[in-house]
Amino acid sequence: MKIFAFTSALLLTPLVSFAAVDSIYDLAGLILTIINDVLVPIVFALAFIVFIWGVFRFFIAGKQDNESREQGKSLMFWGIIGFVVMVSVWGLINLVTNTLDFNTTVPNFPDTPTPGR
Repeated sequence: MKIFAFTSALLLTPLVSFAAVDSIYDLAGLILTIINDVLVPIVFALAFIVFIWGVFRFFIAGKQDNESREQGKSLMFWGIIGFVVMVSVWGLINLVTNTLDFNTTVPNFPDTPTPGR
């Protein structure tokens, strides 16, 4: 868990350092952008992996083992619950973003100066 937290913080550092946050309004927009663009796709991918693993356990590994079929059914159920929760959260985040008109665009950074230009 510590490795995951460290890796996440390391990957999100450029988003925060180049963020140009001038007000709390911009900070809220930045947080919503990180949730929409980083966290939601990761959780969707995890829910999809759990669902596919449940399908594997139910249909392939559970051919003759009833316990494996039950575990597969449970994993498929929790994968679907994960999808439903994430679609709901994603919808609420987009509703808040669009209702309050948060600035979710990435600023244009100047080009790196090159010799002869």
